[in-house]
Amino acid sequence: MGAGRLAGRSLPAFDVDCWGRAGGLSVPTDSSSLMTENNRPVTVGNDLVVDVRLWGKYDGLSRAYPVICHLLDTAAVAGVLWDDVLSSRTRRRIARELGVPEAEGRRIVAFWAGLHDIGKITAPFQAKVPEAFAAVAAEPQFAAGAAHAVSERSLRHETATHWALVEFLTECGYPQDRLVRMSAGHQVAQLLGGHHGCFGSVLREKELRAVAAWQPGLGEDGWREQRHAHAAAVRRLTGAMRVPQGALSGPTAAVLTGLVVVADWLVSQVDVIEPRLPAADWRGSGPELDEHFRGALAMPPSLVRGAGLGRAQFPQRSFEEQFPFPPNKLQADIAARLPGLVSGAGLLLVTAPTGDGKTEAALHAASVMARVSGASGMYFALPTMATADAMFDRVRRFADGNVEGERALTLLHSMAWLSPAYADGQGQDLGQGSVVSSDGPTGTEAGRWLRTPRRGLLAPLSNGTIDQALTAVLPVRYNVLRLLGLSDKVLVVDEAHAYGPWMHSLLVRLLEWLGALGAPVVLLSATLTGRAASSLVEAYRRGAGFPEPARVEPCYPGWLYADAHTGEVSEPRAVDSDRERDLRVETRQVRWDVRERPDATPRPGSRRAALRELIAPVTGQGGCVLVCCTTVEEAQRTYRDLQHAFPELAARQGGLRLLHSRYPAHVRQRISAESESAFGKPADEAQAAAVRPGSVLVATQIVEQSLDLDFDLVVSDLAPLAQLLQRAGRGKRHERANRPSWTGDPREPRLVVLEPLGEDGTVAAPKTWGAVYDDALLRRTSVLLNKRAGAGIAVPGDVQELVDAVYADDFSDHLADAAERDKLAHLDAARLAATAAEGQLARMVTIPAPQDVRGDLSVLSSSDPGITEELLTTRLGADTGRAVCVYIQPAGFRTLDPDGAVELPDSFGRAPARRQVAEVMSHTVPLPGRWLAGRTEEHDVPKSWRSSPILADLALLPMSRGEDGRWTCRLGTREIEISDVGISAN
Repeated sequence: MGAGRLAGRSLPAFDVDCWGRAGGLSVPTDSSSLMTENNRPVTVGNDLVVDVRLWGKYDGLSRAYPVICHLLDTAAVAGVLWDDVLSSRTRRRIARELGVPEAEGRRIVAFWAGLHDIGKITAPFQAKVPEAFAAVAAEPQFAAGAAHAVSERSLRHETATHWALVEFLTECGYPQDRLVRMSAGHQVAQLLGGHHGCFGSVLREKELRAVAAWQPGLGEDGWREQRHAHAAAVRRLTGAMRVPQGALSGPTAAVLTGLVVVADWLVSQVDVIEPRLPAADWRGSGPELDEHFRGALAMPPSLVRGAGLGRAQFPQRSFEEQFPFPPNKLQADIAARLPGLVSGAGLLLVTAPTGDGKTEAALHAASVMARVSGASGMYFALPTMATADAMFDRVRRFADGNVEGERALTLLHSMAWLSPAYADGQGQDLGQGSVVSSDGPTGTEAGRWLRTPRRGLLAPLSNGTIDQALTAVLPVRYNVLRLLGLSDKVLVVDEAHAYGPWMHSLLVRLLEWLGALGAPVVLLSATLTGRAASSLVEAYRRGAGFPEPARVEPCYPGWLYADAHTGEVSEPRAVDSDRERDLRVETRQVRWDVRERPDATPRPGSRRAALRELIAPVTGQGGCVLVCCTTVEEAQRTYRDLQHAFPELAARQGGLRLLHSRYPAHVRQRISAESESAFGKPADEAQAAAVRPGSVLVATQIVEQSLDLDFDLVVSDLAPLAQLLQRAGRGKRHERANRPSWTGDPREPRLVVLEPLGEDGTVAAPKTWGAVYDDALLRRTSVLLNKRAGAGIAVPGDVQELVDAVYADDFSDHLADAAERDKLAHLDAARLAATAAEGQLARMVTIPAPQDVRGDLSVLSSSDPGITEELLTTRLGADTGRAVCVYIQPAGFRTLDPDGAVELPDSFGRAPARRQVAEVMSHTVPLPGRWLAGRTEEHDVPKSWRSSPILADLALLPMSRGEDGRWTCRLGTREIEISDVGISAN
């Protein structure tokens, strides 16, 4: 050890002299009640021996693993995470808040990580393995505490860690404060007590004066001595003799909790522990502990790399070096001027029309901001799974050519590994890695983070859905892991306009935390109101410590930059667009007859009649049309109606397609790929010059974001203005020389909006739409579009004005008709009330702003009564779950396909193999939560699936084939059918 190196790894923080240090703790002379219990300071040093009969890990192992071994393993890997995962700026921030040099900060963090399971040295925990407990329970020093093994079995070991460590850390000299929550020792104890994802409440002084009386399960005598002996051994070996100068900030404490959790889980994997089980005659003497810690330090670096962790590096390169094409005006302006503004962390806001190259501008900007700020990764967040899938290849190509260091890219959403772009070695291991040795719920949760798409948030490079990031500011278990994952990344938020009041409020709170953490942010939007843009920029500035509002007036198209170090907001840069166009908008007010039978003759003035008229030219002259519907049901019915109306079109391969979210995953994947091939960007000049055969795509709003589709005509049901502009961006998107003459000027995209009429003859959303869109926004959009009839919309020139106008407070004042003003005022009142309610709900359930944590970490995982984690996550996920259709064949066996070729995997108690998991998940389909509320035992997955983090939460839909040939099942009060149009409810 004299050389200070082991197994090729330098040991900068664990100095050679720490191996032989006696480590005696100086017992404070202050007699404060926070220091010792019953005035009994514990002598800790070489004379107090660690009892290795006290176990820390057992589940899945050939024999029990001593708790001291697990503590030392965790401490060692925490040091590796400090070195290999945390960025230099995060390490500096932690050391600065601790008031020590970085090397000492590393020692302290490793020491803390090594204390996380001290609470396992209690009778209630040790009694979980009766044979191990029996070996110590009868001995005099343990006997009194052992009597509480049953009566106090509700005492969780992480709670015991919180309660037990305050005394020890105070004896170590950790500073106290008149407020317990601001005392460094208590904060560390609370931090480590949160390593299972939830923090306990701040302890009261009277509780700290008599810990064992309030928590008898902790035990005294031998139990207390052993906790101190184990903690002292960890301190000696990590060399963490310095103490922090005060309490940490909330953001830093959250990041460190996340690091402790990851270190714990990495070394809790059965495959990691099994080779390190000590020999039967191992006694845990000083030299033996030294040797075990050496082995922990020598654990292969692949333990961290295998979890997808590490740091990415962004070398300095020009835009032209990063991309195989010259920059457009927006990209060139950002590339030229942004480097002069970036001095550290900050927020870049880019507003520009669809197709103006915001993605490449963001990737270039992110590399500049990461390099200057010291960020070590990037997360590209999008609104939906489909948009995340579509973005993956573009981000991967950029990373392959422009990122160094650890650059494996992770696609992050619940179905990420089914994406074709993700299948060539980049995918998740589908839950087939090493099992985590822990109790059931914790082991399953650890598995989800280490062996499913969730781990991508910890990886240096990832792209996925925005909800993965927003959950960081909800009081759910392990939100600290999300904060850890985002703290050292550049967060790019695409389609920042695409979120309602609830998600906007969450994004505001997330930006506050990212500002406090010094994490750079890039916001992209095609249709963001000035008010919304200002709220996002101000949130980031508040988190960075600048509560006074600044003047934020974004340009369109253009960009601005807010500096996290100075709080200054740059002068907005207006940039001309390379793609100026005149959008022709037509509105047709129609009777809503979607639910009429396809063979019924459409009445004049109805939606079905309008669609027939608009699509008719396709059959004779060619061209491509997008029909965008509001709900899945209406898309399915529209598709059926057009099948009947245009049988020749429907009979031709690719003539009529349907795309929505309620298909089995492999079917939706196939349709999406076919649609991108048929309607995407031309591959070459020859393809751009070819006349496309007549084709119609009926779809829901999943096509309006991040998908590069190009149609000759876009027909859409009425939607809020921002969404309509997004859909219009799919019209005549690329240069094509031979568009059919019936589509008009090839430089003028055409959007036809079908406005539903209510019973009173005015525009009103059908009841079947439910709460998809706000009625007031629909009415405001209708008024604006009809005012523009015949004049067109200049893109981008008119866009910002229109987007701001549709939300204007005085909108109704400009209406001439009094009845119309009154009706809109009524709708506006309902909209404002709903917006206020959504915002209030978000404020009620989100974690506090970073400056409001004030030493008490429990506020990060506590919520009001009745606000459950399930409620929060389903609200964020738009209340959906996943199901899989299981076809009951005539012979009684169950399959994943109607033809009976793919048998349902159920390996008689054995967890499904990787191939089987992939097969099952490729047949899953998302369903509304209200449908799944009707599930019963017959919808439960096979028992062998329940140990799989991916399969455990699925619902089975047992499909039977009726005499009419339809495959159906019951789900609560609904009859569910699977057919060529996907899942539908009758």
